[in-house]
Amino acid sequence: MASIGLLTRLLGNAGDVSEAPRPDPVVRDAALLDSYSRTVVSVVEAVSRSVVHIHVNGERGGRAARGTGSGVIVSPDGLILTNNHVVEGAREIEIAHAGDRSFRARILGRDPDTDLAVLRAETSDTLPAARLGNSKAVMPGQIAIAIGNPLGFQSTVTAGIVSAVGRTLMGQSGRLIGDVIQTDAALNPGNSGGPLVSSAAEVIGINTATIMGAQGICFSVASNTALHVLQQVLKHGRVRRGRIGIAGEQILLTQRMRHQAGVDQKSAVRIATVLEHSPAARAGLVSGDVIIALDAETVTGVDDITRLLDERRIGRQIAICVVRNTTVVGSSSSRKSVRKPNDLIRQIIQPFVKRDAKLSNSGANGIFY
Repeated sequence: MASIGLLTRLLGNAGDVSEAPRPDPVVRDAALLDSYSRTVVSVVEAVSRSVVHIHVNGERGGRAARGTGSGVIVSPDGLILTNNHVVEGAREIEIAHAGDRSFRARILGRDPDTDLAVLRAETSDTLPAARLGNSKAVMPGQIAIAIGNPLGFQSTVTAGIVSAVGRTLMGQSGRLIGDVIQTDAALNPGNSGGPLVSSAAEVIGINTATIMGAQGICFSVASNTALHVLQQVLKHGRVRRGRIGIAGEQILLTQRMRHQAGVDQKSAVRIATVLEHSPAARAGLVSGDVIIALDAETVTGVDDITRLLDERRIGRQIAICVVRNTTVVGSSSSRKSVRKPNDLIRQIIQPFVKRDAKLSNSGANGIFY
């Protein structure tokens, strides 16, 4: 009987234990949506004052043409980033700013290879500038907010997510634009040149294109690429870059490739195409080679190659490290500054030599750039 009494007390005690209340899924989802809304609203409040509506009068194909687009102010003294195709052929550019303000602007430099252009607002006013973020830190799945003037509707906001990073996109010049951000934030004609913004209210891309007939597939040129173009235009009036004749794309490195190369980086650039008779071809690079370093600097994406192929290395021999079939291979290449994508370098290139299966100075560079 004592045992039965003890069992009864134990069962009674167990029954007295109450479960912790579970959160109501509806309430939880509502809280998440409210947080999302507050984030988007705060970003729009912070950045929309820096977005401008661009009106262009010019000439295309020998005929008078008018067009509109968007842009984003990136410095208080009136530097504006937009798309090259928005202002190409422009004779007059008028900027419409928040609060019914308007002023003229002039082109400081254009870069058809990345479909970017830099304008200078002709005003003495101090303008609200947006912050350029680090696009290398952008991750698929994060919030992406597009602000622009689609179809003439000023200050239109659309929101979505970053669908992918490291995409390549064919530019107007026929050159592949690397390190492009794909988003499902809706873009329409007139959005071109406007900013793609993160939840931290930083510009992570310049909206440039959509795929006609497809829904939710839109593209932005990464902010790191835009910053490089901006710096080059301010310094030279154009973008100076070397070309060795390759096209490539960002890929994730497998654990095996990282082990074979002796590196910790999680991504690199895989060569998709090597132009015939180009310096890259003469150096022995082939399609499928994976670039992991250039002049001993780590390459994790196309933007790294773009940054490293600047005027500092023009005319110099450079070194690159590539992985080929899990074996590290090196080659050497020289390059010069060129203005057009088809101006290939005509220099004798030293043949590549195989290295030990570890990171070492080796070389080439490129991306049809």
